[in-house]
Amino acid sequence: MRLRNIPRAKEAVPASSFVINEPERYRGSWQQLFGDSHPLHLEIGMGKGRFLRDMAARHPEINYIGIERYTSVLLRAIERIGQEEAPSNYRFLCLDATRLGDIFAPGEVDRIYLNFSDPWPKERHARRRLTSASFLHLYEQVLKKGKTVEFKTDNQELFDFSLESAKEAGWRILAFTRDLHRDAMGEGNVMTEYEEKFSQRGNPICKMIAAPPEEIHVR
Repeated sequence: MRLRNIPRAKEAVPASSFVINEPERYRGSWQQLFGDSHPLHLEIGMGKGRFLRDMAARHPEINYIGIERYTSVLLRAIERIGQEEAPSNYRFLCLDATRLGDIFAPGEVDRIYLNFSDPWPKERHARRRLTSASFLHLYEQVLKKGKTVEFKTDNQELFDFSLESAKEAGWRILAFTRDLHRDAMGEGNVMTEYEEKFSQRGNPICKMIAAPPEEIHVR
């Protein structure tokens, strides 16, 4: 993935009131940050934030946290807040998703969204895919029992890998489709920027909803 580095992002991102710095201090107490007891949903790899913003506006009864590792990308999401009236029920974290267990306590998260994640097409990079077994194990630790991961992509190879990875990890695939916009699963769908772009090109959108094993195995 090619990213244009924005030097000012390193200072602008942590200075934003929407970015939570030192998020470890909220581990197990994210409800205190938002000041309510609403469910907590995460988007990992939030990009420029359109999906997160739209979801937060539609669902004020849910709190949202967007996770993005690249400051130059996160800066774009922050700049868009200044151009619009932003919902108060979402915040951003600038960190790598491998740190989920440091930031969220076991069973603290109600849903995780993975939208158009980097496919890492080379086999030697398979562990970096956000639907690989190592990441699924991280999600198991922070999700409440019975809660889900929702994954969308237009990349058929990545979708095949994700279905197989979930099965091998013992996850329960609750629903999936290879053409979301023509399927009943698409009802109420909130599109991302990539999703809109790829759909306009005629690419079918795949979606999987999966839940961890009933019994969580702690390593």
